[in-house]
Amino acid sequence: MTDRPKLPLVPEPPQHPMDAESFRRHGHRVIDWIADYWQRVDSYPVLSQVEPGAIRQRLPQRAPEQGESFEAILADVEEILMPGITHWQSPNFFAFFPSNSSPPSVLGDLLSSGLGIQGMLWATSPAATELETHIMDWLVEAMGLPSSFLSTESGGGVIQDTASSATLCSLLAAREQATDFEVNRRGGEAAAKLVAYTSTQAHSSIEKAVKIAGLGSENLRAVAVDQDFAIDPEDLERQIVADREAGLQPFWLCATLGTTSSSAMDPLPPLAEICQRHGLWFHVDAAMAGTAALCPEFQPLHQGLEEADSYCFNPHKWMLTNFDCTAFWVRDRGALIRTLTILPEYLKNEASEAGTVFDYRDWHIPLGRRFRSLKLWFVIRSYGLEGLRRMIRYHVALSQQFRAWVLDHPDFEISAPTPLNLVCFRHRGGDDINRALVERLNASGSLYLSHTVLGGDYVLRMSIGQARTEASHVEAAWQQIVETAAALASRNESSNR
Repeated sequence: MTDRPKLPLVPEPPQHPMDAESFRRHGHRVIDWIADYWQRVDSYPVLSQVEPGAIRQRLPQRAPEQGESFEAILADVEEILMPGITHWQSPNFFAFFPSNSSPPSVLGDLLSSGLGIQGMLWATSPAATELETHIMDWLVEAMGLPSSFLSTESGGGVIQDTASSATLCSLLAAREQATDFEVNRRGGEAAAKLVAYTSTQAHSSIEKAVKIAGLGSENLRAVAVDQDFAIDPEDLERQIVADREAGLQPFWLCATLGTTSSSAMDPLPPLAEICQRHGLWFHVDAAMAGTAALCPEFQPLHQGLEEADSYCFNPHKWMLTNFDCTAFWVRDRGALIRTLTILPEYLKNEASEAGTVFDYRDWHIPLGRRFRSLKLWFVIRSYGLEGLRRMIRYHVALSQQFRAWVLDHPDFEISAPTPLNLVCFRHRGGDDINRALVERLNASGSLYLSHTVLGGDYVLRMSIGQARTEASHVEAAWQQIVETAAALASRNESSNR
């Protein structure tokens, strides 16, 4: 009998800082902290008032060698981090776009974190895949989207992290389809003559996607816009014809429903006709405005979408679902899957090989994926479609009221149409007073506005879509805008005497 080899000494197992009971206790404290925060959020300056580097100066130079108590950690959240938080959940947050959260969404996200699954394949958690597919089909019906986006047809939907990623996936699928998948097989030479199009008002992520896809910014055409800042189909047609005559290959157009600067709505029907005639992939980005289509009266904004090859909007903006959660659909899922699929041996499994399931790893850039559909499911089931519609209609009504106040005031003017919940306006006194106005308002801490430039003018943006915003907050914001503008104008008059 031979002696057994000696095994190396096994060290003591690691000690975890929280057992089940302490996790439960601390978890209750965190939920209480969040609930208290929501109740007192309007007591904070909306825009963080700290100077650059202020937070890091208060943090230890090196990571702790020994674990610290949860009480100490939570105390530092309050004392060190909170001064550096800009409060997107404040009812007085009117900047950029809403980035809403809600109790059901937070709890859904918490449950997803606790489960800790990797939903890259159907086999790695069937519930994650099938719930996501089902919810995406729910939204097709609820929003009046084309039936070709349904998973039961040739298309289907997937939850991406952001609209930026959805745009990139659309662009990549279009690139491969235009080159018979030669770019993926043989490298970038086949893409050298490809040209993409979008409007001068489109999101900056489109240029970024073109760079990532290896096409280069010089192959992205900026199409002119009309007086309402929507894309001009005639200029698009001219540019496509000119590029074809120059030996280039037009292949992709991104239209926008609700541009970031002004919420302009690109005219989908003529754009769809141009794309069909010239063989371009037609992508539609409705990042914030898409949520409005839950209301039947706003679904006409989607007229022409039935000809789109892909479409996305962000529930994490105006649909009470906390970041990150972008809904992305394609009319032909095969084109997307062929573009992004790679199957190493360690991912092969019977269900995937049978072709009877979706493996969402093939529908976006990363392999790994979180259980994002859980929070969206919690939101839809908790509020119901009618509850979500009430919120949308309320915010649109508040925006129209704010617009009416601007129109009625002799010192202010509207700078762009207001189809939904974004009001672009400016003081008639010129760019300098508008710059000073937004700076003074934001420094007050009472509210937070952002700005843009439209037609060469410096313009203020009033985005009304925060879940806790009520009529009183909008009225108080308008009163402060008027009073601050009057004080600035008076000071300017005095200094000019």
